[in-house]
Amino acid sequence: MTDLSALILDRIRDVPDYPKPGVLFKDISPLLADHAAFAAVVDEVAGWRPADKIVGIEARGFILAAPVAYRAGAGFVPVRKKGKLPSETLEESYDLEYGSATIEVHRDAFDEGDRVLIVDDVLATGGTAEATVELVRRAGAEVVGVAMLMELAFLKGRERLKEVDLRSLVIV
Repeated sequence: MTDLSALILDRIRDVPDYPKPGVLFKDISPLLADHAAFAAVVDEVAGWRPADKIVGIEARGFILAAPVAYRAGAGFVPVRKKGKLPSETLEESYDLEYGSATIEVHRDAFDEGDRVLIVDDVLATGGTAEATVELVRRAGAEVVGVAMLMELAFLKGRERLKEVDLRSLVIV
């Protein structure tokens, strides 16, 4: 285990039975509250792949992606749940274990050929990340990588992202 992995894992709190019984929620609030740990994560992700734009996936992905964009000297682009963006959008739907969901990005968020790094907090089943990759590609940009703070390996989300360079700072 690297020093960064240990730093991250020491600052992730397990919350049993949240948001429903049987779920072990991984709370990143202690990590975000620790300036040194948060800065180490931002610096590591920002230095991983050169990009023109950093995409943050709603909602906790915004918390990580915005400072990564700032540190990397790139623009920040939010990918949001359907109906949350005020201008013309592109959308991508994907299946969940209990139904489906749709995410959107502004139609003019990317210039043709922009290099895009997608950032989120947790890779679980991979549905949201996979849909975000497709959305960015449909918008005319190139996905240079997907960076996750934490990957829940037992949910096998990595299998849905075989066509992209995926980096998880910690795998649990």
